[in-house]
Amino acid sequence: MSDSDEALLDRPIWSALTTSQKHLAEGGPRALRYPADMTPFADMIDMSADSFAALGDLMAPSQVVALFTPDAVDVPAGFKVVLAESGDQMIGSPADSPLGDAEIVTLGEADVSAMTALTTLTKPGPFAARTHELGTFLGIRAGGELVAMTGERMKPGKFVEMTAVCVHPDYRGRGYAQALLAAVARRIEARGEIPFLHVFSNNTSAIALYQRQGMRIRRRLHVTAFMKRA
Repeated sequence: MSDSDEALLDRPIWSALTTSQKHLAEGGPRALRYPADMTPFADMIDMSADSFAALGDLMAPSQVVALFTPDAVDVPAGFKVVLAESGDQMIGSPADSPLGDAEIVTLGEADVSAMTALTTLTKPGPFAARTHELGTFLGIRAGGELVAMTGERMKPGKFVEMTAVCVHPDYRGRGYAQALLAAVARRIEARGEIPFLHVFSNNTSAIALYQRQGMRIRRRLHVTAFMKRA
C-alpha cells in the first residue's frame, strides 16, 4: 500500500463518503454527512464559510456533527463546539488472540437494543440506531447478555475502520476485546481490505493494547464536534 493510498486516511470521513460509502452520503459538493441515525460524522471540501454554511444546511437544530481532520478546526460563530480533542489513528493487522470457552457471534438487527445498552454503558464512541448497518459487528454473550462487541464503520477506499471496541466492566481482563478486534480484522482482510481504527489520544491503555496486538500509530487527527447555535 503506497503513501498516496494511505493519504485517504488523512480525511477519513470525506474519503469514505466519496469512495466506498458514497451511496450513504447526504449533501453536495461542499459538505457531506452520514445519515444522522447511522453516525454523526461529517466533513467539508474545505473550511471556508461557504462550506460551513452548506454543512449547517444538513443539520437539524439539535443535531451534533463530528469531524476528523488533520488540522484544528476554527468553527464559525454560528456553531457551538461540544467536543475538541485529539485522536490517534492506528493501522495494521491485529494479532489473533485465544479466547477460551467464549463464542464470537455475528450481531444484527435483533441485537440493536443490546448493542445500544452496551455502548451506553461503556461509551466507546457514538452508536446510533443504524450504526450496525455500516458493516459487520461481532459480539460475545454471557448468560444471555451481550458483554463485548466490535464492528466496522467508516470505509475510505480499501480501508475499513474498526469501531465500538467495548467490554462490559464485569467481563474485562478476559481477552474479549483482543479476540474481537482480531476477528473483525480477519474479516476485513479476507475481502482484500486494510483495518484501521481511531482512539482518543488520552486513552493510553487502549493505545497500548492495540500496539501490543501489532498496530501502529499512523498519525494524530483533530476530533471536533459541534451543533448550530439557537
